[in-house]
Amino acid sequence: MGYGQCAVTSAVVRGVDAVPVRVEVVVSGGLPGMAIVGMPDAAIQEARERVRAAIRAAGFKMPGEKIVVNLAPSHLRKTGSGFDLPMALGILAATQQIDPAWARDTLYLGELSLDGAVRPVAGTFACALCARSLGLDFVCARDSDPVPLDDVRIFSLGSLAALGAEGGAAAVLERHRGRTAGRASAAAPDFAEVSGHTLAKRALQIAACGSHGVLMMGPPGSGKTMLASRVPSILPPLTSEEMLEAAIVHSVASEPLDAVLAGTRPFRSPHHSATLAGLVGGGSPIRPGEISLAHRGILFLDELAEFKASVLQGIRQPLESGEVVLTRADGNVRFPARFMLVAASNPCPCGYFGDKEHECVCTIPQIRTYQSRIGGPLMDRIDLHLDVWRIPPAEVVDRARGASSAELREDVLRGRAFAQWRRERGEGPCVRGPAQLEPGEARDFLVSQAELHSMSGRAIVRTLAVARTIADMAESERIECEHLAEAVSFRVREGIGGR
Repeated sequence: MGYGQCAVTSAVVRGVDAVPVRVEVVVSGGLPGMAIVGMPDAAIQEARERVRAAIRAAGFKMPGEKIVVNLAPSHLRKTGSGFDLPMALGILAATQQIDPAWARDTLYLGELSLDGAVRPVAGTFACALCARSLGLDFVCARDSDPVPLDDVRIFSLGSLAALGAEGGAAAVLERHRGRTAGRASAAAPDFAEVSGHTLAKRALQIAACGSHGVLMMGPPGSGKTMLASRVPSILPPLTSEEMLEAAIVHSVASEPLDAVLAGTRPFRSPHHSATLAGLVGGGSPIRPGEISLAHRGILFLDELAEFKASVLQGIRQPLESGEVVLTRADGNVRFPARFMLVAASNPCPCGYFGDKEHECVCTIPQIRTYQSRIGGPLMDRIDLHLDVWRIPPAEVVDRARGASSAELREDVLRGRAFAQWRRERGEGPCVRGPAQLEPGEARDFLVSQAELHSMSGRAIVRTLAVARTIADMAESERIECEHLAEAVSFRVREGIGGR
């Protein structure tokens, strides 16, 4: 069949970024066989059998000579099955079975089935961005997720057999449209369906306006989960930039993109049995965790005290920095994690501590141990703390209509618009410290409250940030005492979760 060589461009995903990889193929004399070098993982080593079967099924001939595939740069570990297509393309071009022009100015990504069909792989979105940065066209599987990028030419390939068609790429490749959209999602739950809970709705409204963390504590059946599930309905849709950030993370994790590309903010609700790797990220290959999948959206942790302490403490640093940094032997991997934390918990093991209608059977040490599972450092990073009580049975039966999500969202959008107006005037995105409060009644009030409740420096700053959000919702340029008083009331708790 003849000797030859060819190089094809592909990419490997590391974190949420795709790193270009040069797939170099050499067909030369020697014992027949196929060797893959360049730090491939097990999935890539298995590609030898997939590529061999796919080439034959597509009507081409597998070379009987020695084949060496090098994945450069060699110091970077390669993972995944997306190198199947570029390796097969390189072999066919090196043996002159297809026009070598196929390998030029294009980045290829795709897994091959044994019959030669091209299958989608994780990270298509990130690899398309890599192709854009390199000034290359991008070819992926026909059933890959849609990639809403206007400044890069994206094509799809259904089968390896199409490479042998006459007319070259122009006759074979088609503009990539993405997989067929799934069924339309059901309407989001509305706050109008929730009777009572006026204070809780107000707290969630403030949290949604300023992306503050909130913890709801109350007995079983008080409505904590019901309230949390409706928070997405009062958030604005994703902006174009936020949509791109969230879509990349979901693409890397092989999660559906339909909702994100429709502008819906992510809502992730992991079970309390989640592991640290499942929540923060990890595994081999490294995969983003739930807090990264909640990027630009909401992370709802129900039954917060039931999570393992080590798992909960793993989200402390991302809450501060907005990203997850996983350190491995071959370097650091970063995932974005700028999310709004909504948490719910019972106050004790039996759940009825502080309830006026049910007697709590837990001892004081049991209650303290249960609540201490959350940990003081994590509690200090949650901006709003509130008690949620069961509403009277009459209100449940009558199903009295409460404020709707549309009504609550108006205040959220108005507050965000006012905050944006402040930023455009050169002010910071939020209050950074008590020194920004001018001397006067408001400053004296905050100082007195901080001293009275032994608030930490972080608690003072976060209370100021909540007060600034409340002032934005009232379209006030200054933080007044009433704004601080409401912020302090959500920070200092004397109820079922007070200490």
